[in-house]
Amino acid sequence: MPEKFSKWVACWGNATSITDRKEATYAKDLTLRYPIRACFSGSKLRFHFSNLTGTEPVTISEAYIAKSAQSQTANAQSYIPTAITFGGKNSASIPAGEEILSDEIPFDVTAGETFDVSLYFADFTQMNAGTAITGPLSGGKYSYGNFAKSETLPDDLTRKTNWIYFLNTIDIFTEEKNFALVCFGDSITAQDWPDYLALRCAREGFNNVSIIRRAVSGTRILREYSCITYAAYGLKGATRFPIEMNVAGARTVIVQHGINDIIHPVGVEVNKFRPWSDMPTADDLINGVRSLYITHARKLGLKIYSGTLLPIYGWRTYNEKRDIIRTAFNEWLRTAPDFDGCVDFDKAVRGHDDPKAFAAGFDSGDHLHPSAKAYEAMAECVPEELLK
Repeated sequence: MPEKFSKWVACWGNATSITDRKEATYAKDLTLRYPIRACFSGSKLRFHFSNLTGTEPVTISEAYIAKSAQSQTANAQSYIPTAITFGGKNSASIPAGEEILSDEIPFDVTAGETFDVSLYFADFTQMNAGTAITGPLSGGKYSYGNFAKSETLPDDLTRKTNWIYFLNTIDIFTEEKNFALVCFGDSITAQDWPDYLALRCAREGFNNVSIIRRAVSGTRILREYSCITYAAYGLKGATRFPIEMNVAGARTVIVQHGINDIIHPVGVEVNKFRPWSDMPTADDLINGVRSLYITHARKLGLKIYSGTLLPIYGWRTYNEKRDIIRTAFNEWLRTAPDFDGCVDFDKAVRGHDDPKAFAAGFDSGDHLHPSAKAYEAMAECVPEELLK
């Protein structure tokens, strides 16, 4: 009988960016735990860890995977951690600005199960490489102390977190028919719609696709910041895209990016880091997407779908000139033959009577980010052809 599993496919993933610069930038004696829902069945896992935006090496003292309590069978006796190793060793150092790959870890996984990834950092660790994400499938916990092998984290030493540090991508050795769909963007994509898309896939029987999120809040296509106030807004598109498209088994990428290029500039008299010279034209955005995203996606053999930009009416820097740029850019995203298709997120969430604004109930309240209901609508509007 031939081997059921035959190739590596990314089953979970995020971008890695600069973390928000707060007073404390180091941790010590810290456990991180992230629950991962398995979208595919498979026989082995491998783990990508990233210190891309770090300025000094980071040492993972111990790392483990274990099936969470709800995923254990009735016959399971205990929480059984399996070590994640690196060249046969339990510990690994990630050089500044680099990423590392673990050994291939034999670990039987059934689609729909949840497994925990637990990381322990014994010594002082620069927490400068991570990304904040939200959604019904996203987030984790941290604990003071070494509890990486413990089934239960102590309530008095544990808090929830939406920051994913160092853990960048998980690949599974799975069936040939399985593939990855990459969602690339900014805070809109760092928030909930990719999780709702993954839940939609499970609900509707699109069982051969994983949803890989590559998104960082605040990022722009054409510019990036060099100050600690906005460092967490991350790298510009030219830098991000080639790195983040390193996705095993990927077939297609949806790009929903560019709104921050339009809304950020306010002039140096208001904010010295946001000059008017950063304000793009629609053609600037179009040329950026063509040269940075489409060209590289084609080199990798990926299909690329555009994602239209959402309404911004009422956002604190809104004006008609900005919306004219957004509208012109959206028109190109909808009609350009450069893409394999368009995911019209704008149409899915905008108002019928006033298309410049969100539909009723679809605004989170800041007039830029969607509500949970709107994120669900975004997930629902992704064409089935991308999920089959």
